[in-house]
Amino acid sequence: MSANKSDFVVIANRLPVDRDGDGWTAAPGGLVTALKPVLEKNDGAWVGWPGTTDPVAAEDMPSPEETGITMFPVNLDTEDFTQFYEGFSNATLWPLYHDLIVQPKYDRQWWDRYFEVNKRFAEAATEAASDDAMVWVQDYQLHLVPGMMRQQSPNLRLGFFLHIPFPSPELFRQLPWRREVLAGTLGSDVVGFHTQDGARNFLDTLRALDYEVQTDDDEESAAFLRGARLPEDGFVVGRVLVDDAYIADKLGAGSNQGKQTPPPEHSHSSTELSHTTGLPTPKDRREVLVGVFPISIDSAHVAETAHSPESVAHTNQLRAQLGSPRLLLAGVDRMDYTKGILHRLEAVEKLLDDGKLKANEVTMVQVATPSRERLEDYQQTREAVERVVSRINGNHGALGRPVVHYVHRSLPFEEIVALYSAADMMLVTPLKDGMNLVAKEYVACHSDGTGALILSEFTGAATQLTTAYLCNPHDPESVGRAILRADGEDAAQRRERMSAMWENVRHHDVDRWARSFLGVLEGKGER
Repeated sequence: MSANKSDFVVIANRLPVDRDGDGWTAAPGGLVTALKPVLEKNDGAWVGWPGTTDPVAAEDMPSPEETGITMFPVNLDTEDFTQFYEGFSNATLWPLYHDLIVQPKYDRQWWDRYFEVNKRFAEAATEAASDDAMVWVQDYQLHLVPGMMRQQSPNLRLGFFLHIPFPSPELFRQLPWRREVLAGTLGSDVVGFHTQDGARNFLDTLRALDYEVQTDDDEESAAFLRGARLPEDGFVVGRVLVDDAYIADKLGAGSNQGKQTPPPEHSHSSTELSHTTGLPTPKDRREVLVGVFPISIDSAHVAETAHSPESVAHTNQLRAQLGSPRLLLAGVDRMDYTKGILHRLEAVEKLLDDGKLKANEVTMVQVATPSRERLEDYQQTREAVERVVSRINGNHGALGRPVVHYVHRSLPFEEIVALYSAADMMLVTPLKDGMNLVAKEYVACHSDGTGALILSEFTGAATQLTTAYLCNPHDPESVGRAILRADGEDAAQRRERMSAMWENVRHHDVDRWARSFLGVLEGKGER
């Protein structure tokens, strides 16, 4: 490794620490848990925003001796936060990638700022990385970083992972800067998704925009891409041939941005063998692997926390405080229009209105963590949710005994675990979600087979947790039927369902996810 350079670099929108007064505290999260051992082993670095619009110098960050990780801050000012993060990332890409639940906004100034901030991340990461480092870029805020880094350091092994859904070609083609976003992403050696739907949409989009795409045509790979089987350790489902000169052109500053020119045609007369497939590959083009790698949780840690004496006592206390209901329903989400909170509450309301659930027997706790509160769509979502909560409690609650306990603040992980453990039924009903780790955390808290999981069929988790009570979250009657079915089945049937899901979550944890992706990326270095 070069002096002061790292052989493994993670790039994410946020650093794995939060500002706490004059100091820093570790930010919990599965990504940190999964990657910290790899970072420590390789003197790794993490590049990201420190979470404040005040400037932060590298020397202000916690030392590697304190955290086991070298951190490189990328500063964002107020305009960066407004236009890059709230704007292009979360008012353009986020709704576009979630099937237009709300209408995306396309703003050239937002795009210019997104480009500039991605360039800043790429420059910081290039400074941190050794010449042949393995670099893993995380999520939709940083689509352009792989292509920008490829131009500066062509020997890097670059991976990109999208943690949210990727839309259909018809939707993605609405994006005015679609070719730039794809070109930046294809600076990677490996592009990963949670589900076969995401990978398939990505490959189909590339085909529609004239890239040369090859999908694995052996029986197992084809069956997996069609959704006929579930991944265990990740699966490469296709390859894309890219020209780095074209990527450099699309990511050039100024006049090239926004010009919708297709990838250049290449002569196939001069070829060499692909190191991955053995198939002929035109010279001067690079092969990008596209795969499916379903993320998970630190299942052992969650289960251990749930079954600790302190957590068990907290769980019992919580149920007692809620009146020891016959049926305790729970939802834990960010306050986001994609999470289906409003639809879920309306489904519970209909069951109460129809007398299929008895208000004196059921209690619901809905945790809705504040999120992106300056954006109008999020403000409207919160207002709509709170109206329904008030209506349910006004129509069905009793004095001192609301049906729905609504919490609009962040809770410590220990309190969330106690709620998971206390809940007889967890309602995980997003309208669209890349994976959804709440579902897996709930399962890990019920490793004894108790509980019931109501799960949206439009989550990545539904491709793995197939014994959950699946529902269509857009249809209140479908959600209601799933709740009634779970409530009506006997304990043995529910235990069988939960035990099967626990086996999946226990064996396919977040460490296995990271090793799976990085194993494929490391293999790309054998050139």
